[in-house]
Amino acid sequence: MHAAHQHTHEESGAAAPMRDFGREAWEERYRTRHAVWSGHPNAQLVDETATLQPGRALDVGCGEGADAVWLANLGWLVTAVDLSVTALARGRAQAEASGVAAHIEFTDAELADVLASHEPWNLVTSQYTHPQQGGRWLVETLAPAVAPGGMLLVVGHHPTDPHAAEHPDLRDAAFAAEDVADVLPREDWEVSATLRERTTRPEGGPERLWRDSVLIARRHG
Repeated sequence: MHAAHQHTHEESGAAAPMRDFGREAWEERYRTRHAVWSGHPNAQLVDETATLQPGRALDVGCGEGADAVWLANLGWLVTAVDLSVTALARGRAQAEASGVAAHIEFTDAELADVLASHEPWNLVTSQYTHPQQGGRWLVETLAPAVAPGGMLLVVGHHPTDPHAAEHPDLRDAAFAAEDVADVLPREDWEVSATLRERTTRPEGGPERLWRDSVLIARRHG
């Protein structure tokens, strides 16, 4: 597990190559930069959850906290997990500034410990995380954390995503949504696995194309 590509997957500066997705590597990345992500919530999260009834949410790989803060502002109670204590400190500061700090639990605990110590969540979201064990492992691990009637939303780079193609670490972590979705038994889940394209235009830069793998799974109640 690692910090999410936060947010709209646009970084605030040029990214250094990063083959190691472990705790120390992510802490070093955050510690040596003023900000890593744009501060805006991820596009697919906004599209899929804006109209949901708020409940309890788990944000896996929360990065600097923009997704968690956005959810909390909608009324969700959020558990936000990341490997970097620096990223979490920035998330707490953003939550304080937004007046929602009481609604977010930021933690750098191991994912297995977080899952074991909480009741299931109504929403479990993982945006561009890079688990060393792969996307299928991530879906298998997170699925039991979803409450009956709840949603699992896993978004990552598609293998044909131009940005992923430019970075070997991202290319190796890319996945097709249908390939990770087949670990979910259809008798228990309603599953949508799609490839979605979107464009962004960083300030002063050219328009960029992104190709996202989007897994949306609703657990039967």
